[in-house]
Amino acid sequence: MQKVNSTGTNSNTLPRDAELQLRLADSGGAGESTGNGAGNHFLAKPEEESSFCTKRRMLVGLDVICLCVASIPFFACELKAVTPYRRGFFCGDSSITYPNKDKEVISDSVLIIGGIAITGITIALVECYRVRFRGVHSRAFVRNLYVSCLYKELGSFMFGCCVGQSLTNMAKLSVGRLRPNFLSVCKITYESINCTLGSYVSQFDCKETNQKLVEEARKSFFSGHASFAMYTMLYLAFYLQARLSWRGARLLRPLIQFLLVMIAIYTGLTRISDYRHHPSDVVTGFIQGGLTAYWVAFYISSMFKPCARPNLSPTSMSLESPLSSQQTVC
Repeated sequence: MQKVNSTGTNSNTLPRDAELQLRLADSGGAGESTGNGAGNHFLAKPEEESSFCTKRRMLVGLDVICLCVASIPFFACELKAVTPYRRGFFCGDSSITYPNKDKEVISDSVLIIGGIAITGITIALVECYRVRFRGVHSRAFVRNLYVSCLYKELGSFMFGCCVGQSLTNMAKLSVGRLRPNFLSVCKITYESINCTLGSYVSQFDCKETNQKLVEEARKSFFSGHASFAMYTMLYLAFYLQARLSWRGARLLRPLIQFLLVMIAIYTGLTRISDYRHHPSDVVTGFIQGGLTAYWVAFYISSMFKPCARPNLSPTSMSLESPLSSQQTVC
């Protein structure tokens, strides 16, 4: 029995040894092939990186082109490349007889610097915090997480700025509505041009020698201050709605949003008190800025788009707290 068992054992062991040797031979061959493949992969890696860099440059270039195209009407108006439509007026119209104030409550520089700085800095700080402490990942073609998140959010915001101001300036140049202080800027009166009350005056000569001031007095519709202020502040309010998920901010978040919208409304009202715009110009600017902010926030930016959470089962995702620090991929 012992002999038979030993023989049986030997007979069972030999095939196993042969199988083991075959596996080792296969693994060795695979190792060699893997080594060759790794070598090939190592050789092909620069080509993959070069193709990735080329794709990244193409995408960045496409975004830059889109920004440039969207901002063409804005720069055409700001650089005085296109003159506004020369609209006349009805003799005796009191809506364009207001005095010309030398100083504005909110100047163009304060509006642009304030709107972009408040919204841009807030978005930059919050996105850096999310990457650093909330473990946010990105599927964008930019490898650096900080640069990727800032690129997407700030890029969307700047695109909305270009679109909104281009629409505003296009309306200013096309309509050519006279500002409330037009006669004061033009330095004429109804008596000086000897017009008949109620008649339409299309041909008149302004006594103001600075034609830039006269052209600016023809850009009343619609208010660029109102549209830009409403866009920047409302966009930031949408951003806080999406990002400020702290449970203690139940009243803090709506308070901040109310203050932001109030700043935008105050900016528009100062344009009426400065005699730079008619009330209808300001209301239209509010509507245009609000619609642009909604469009960019919900359809272009990724702030309200659902983020995938890797390596999580449906049960764990449903039980996870909204304030959890689990990694998200956007």
